[in-house]
Amino acid sequence: MRVLISCFAAIVMVLTWGYSPALAAETRFGTGVDSAPATAAAAVAVLEDSVLKEIGELRNTAFGATNQGQFDLAEVAWTDLLKRLPDNPAILSNRGNSRVSQGKLELAIEDFNRAIVLSPDSPDPYLNRGAAYEGLDRYEEAIVDYDHVLDLDPKDAAAYNNRGNAKGGLRRWSEALTDYRKASLLAPDFAIARANTALALYQLGTIDEAVREMRNIIRKYPRFADVRAAYTAALWGQGKRDEAESNWVSVLDLDVRYKDIVWVKTVRRWPKDITTALEKFLTLS
Repeated sequence: MRVLISCFAAIVMVLTWGYSPALAAETRFGTGVDSAPATAAAAVAVLEDSVLKEIGELRNTAFGATNQGQFDLAEVAWTDLLKRLPDNPAILSNRGNSRVSQGKLELAIEDFNRAIVLSPDSPDPYLNRGAAYEGLDRYEEAIVDYDHVLDLDPKDAAAYNNRGNAKGGLRRWSEALTDYRKASLLAPDFAIARANTALALYQLGTIDEAVREMRNIIRKYPRFADVRAAYTAALWGQGKRDEAESNWVSVLDLDVRYKDIVWVKTVRRWPKDITTALEKFLTLS
């Protein structure tokens, strides 16, 4: 399974943990000496095949709904799976992720708590719970979870990125920048960590370096709406208004949510200074 990247819609999940031994067990048939046991075994095999097929269909439904952004339907499918595999930590964590995506943060935390009890050495539910804590502005608790992930896996780039987000929530931007840079070093193609690096640089007042980083990211990922929107705001702040307007056209083609400054502040949670710059651009001030 993979995890929630806090503050973003990046959710990648795979049903892997805790596969039920009862369902995975191989059925051995009789040799014909005693036909009754063989018949019973065959019936069990048919039942297991039927259950496995049902589980596979529910899993496909859950992933399909997630990919379509239908997180309420995904939650229903994960819940149905839990009726069949109640002690599967991956399913619990996946349902928690679907609940986070609907803003059901407290319920999500309950799922992650149960997943942690069932699989205490797996990093994913700690990472996912940290993202839910962030959504509740419980940044210190989120940092504790991310620290634990890094104890389990010191090379987890997502944990560094998310911990940077939590530290940013506490306005500890220098520490956040360190975490973003570590995430980018561990996973050079982890684009959102690079974007967060640029935003932290801007917040810390190193505007020219931030703008250079944004420009470099756009060269590599020209359809990355988040960085294009930030670049627009930065250009506007530098007085490069024609260039900002031109770049904004691409933003609107990619993701219209950046027109909503409330979304940028409360969901995407940009740092204050770049958010202010975007707001000035949107109001032409």
